[in-house]
This record gives sequence, C-alpha cells and structure tokens, in this order.
Amino acid sequence: MARKTFRVILLILAAVIIAAAMLLLYLTVTEYRPADTEDAAVLSSAGTSSVRAGSDVSLLSWNIGYAGLGAGSDFFMDGGKGVADADRATVKKYLKGIENTAFSGKNKADITMFQEVDIDSSRSYDIDESKTLKRGSSMFALNFSVRFIPYPLPPIGKVNAGLMVDSEYPVKSAKRISLPCPFKWPVRLANLKRCLLVNYIPIKDSDKYLVVVDLHLEAYDNGSGKAAQTRVLKKFLLQEYKKGNYVIAGGDFNQEFPGVTDVYPNTHLDLWKVGMLEQSSIPDGFSFAYDTSTPSCRLDNQPYDAADKKNTQYYVIDGFILSPNVRLKTIRTQDEGFVNSDHNPVRMTVTLVK
Repeated sequence: MARKTFRVILLILAAVIIAAAMLLLYLTVTEYRPADTEDAAVLSSAGTSSVRAGSDVSLLSWNIGYAGLGAGSDFFMDGGKGVADADRATVKKYLKGIENTAFSGKNKADITMFQEVDIDSSRSYDIDESKTLKRGSSMFALNFSVRFIPYPLPPIGKVNAGLMVDSEYPVKSAKRISLPCPFKWPVRLANLKRCLLVNYIPIKDSDKYLVVVDLHLEAYDNGSGKAAQTRVLKKFLLQEYKKGNYVIAGGDFNQEFPGVTDVYPNTHLDLWKVGMLEQSSIPDGFSFAYDTSTPSCRLDNQPYDAADKKNTQYYVIDGFILSPNVRLKTIRTQDEGFVNSDHNPVRMTVTLVK
C-alpha cells in the first residue's frame, strides 16, 4: 500500500511539473515582444480643432484601473486579497462613471490621457473599454499583453491593456516607444512591457508640434525599473524640446513628486514602497505640474474607507512634466472619492508660449 501511495504522489508531482513546464513554454513562445519604436493604433481620426502657439490647452490624465478597482475593491499586490473583485455589472458601472466624469463638466479637456485601459482581459470580462472612451483623434498603445497569468488563485488569466489618448486636435502621428523592462525570464513573461504613447499634434502656421506623452511607469519593481524608465523619458523629452516642439508628458509615474510625503506621509512601506521624483529626474528648465490638495491615488490594501485613517494610504503619483515653452495656468486633482478607480483624475490648463 505504501509503495502504491508513493507512486501516486510521484505521478501527481510529475504531472504538475510537466504542466508548469508546458505553461512556461507556451508563455515564452507567445510573449509580447514589441519593437523599440512602432506606430500606435489609431482608433479614430476625428480631431477638428487647431492648436496655435500662444493658445491655451487643457489636458486630463487618469489611471482608470481597468474599470475594476473602484471603491469596493482591493488588490493582492498592494496587501489586499482581490484579483477581480468587480463582477461584470460592476465593471460596466465603473466604466460608465469614468466616461461621464472624464468627458463632461469641469473635467472635459482638449486632450484626455488614460492609463490601464483594458481591451480584451479576463479581469474586466473581455470588455473593450477603448470603445467607450474613444473621442476625436484617439490613439492606443499596448503595454500589457499576456495570454495567461497563472497567479494568484484564482489566476488573473488573460490581459490585454494599455495607454490611450483622445485629442480634439488632429494627430499627425502617434508612436509607441518601449521602455526598459526590469524583470528577467520567467518573471518577465507575466509582466507589463511599459512604453510611452507619443502623439505629435501640429501647431497651426508652424512646422513645430505639440508633443503629448502618455505614460505609466513601473510599479512593483525594486526601484531600478522606475529609475531606468525615468532616464529614458528624460532623454526623450529633451530631444523633442531641442527640435523646437512644445512637450508635455503626463500620467501615472508610480513615483511621488517633490514634497508630497510632507502632505501624505508614507505609513505603509511594508505593503508598497513608492518611488520618488526629484528635480534632477527631468531636464534642466523643465517643470513638474501636480496638485497636493487632493490625493491622486490610494493604496489598494483594502476597499476604500475614507473614515479609516489608520489603514488608508494616499499618494500623489499622477501629474505632468512641462517643457520650458509650456506655462502652467491651473492644475487640479478632482476628488472623485475613488468611486470608479483607485486614482483620481488630474486636469491641467497650460499656455503654449510664443
């Protein structure tokens, strides 16, 4: 009997090992391997307005948490337990709330920049969120594409998601520029392949462009990934500015802006250690634009409870970088109570200096 039991255990172990090896092989063969630079996907080309030097431009940036990380959700990577807490009806409700918030009233902007937009993912029930969110000239770049993520339990499954920019202005061209990936095989197989979504918007009566860069930098690395990606961003911004272009980069930096920890101290370093941006992180003459009056992000260690001060951690990791010829007029983080996403939208108005 003992020998038979031992044989059964060996057979089970062998089956598990073979299954794991086959999964690794499958993920390796199907790994998303984008080029260093490639054209972004054009979802629509309906921009009609023109932008001029000397004019004002409004922008909104929002990490929408794939319409699955609203107030009722937590996330296992942040110390919570959830993978896909929101059911299909809740994802649709969050997505509708995001659409209404982003494109109406005081949040409506000339250019809207989204992060974590799912187009075909198990965690959001295969809903193509870009169809709901596209407006005007709409561009998309994948930064997360995995056939099957086997962890945790239940597993995340299939993910296809990315960055999205909507512009009321015509976009001459849009590029996906790859950023360094800090993870090695096999961890790399189930991780994001971060990028910049770069939009070139013509300046009327000029050969220059308004260059709008949407980004979502590394989150769960040891810090080296964020630093390497920020260096690539810095180099690219300076390169475009030297061409005479107006340059704006915005999104989720997963790094706090200077002085933010004085307002929102980091008391949950055991769960997630946020990166830090310094003035040296951007080219000389460039400036940060962010708002500390309202947090732009919360830690997903538990469903949101504003009254639970002890266990609720806030950050300001969403904002913008402006080239010297772009002057900040206003910036505001809209307090949405994290109802539809674990981030709040950030709206900014700038002037393109002649």
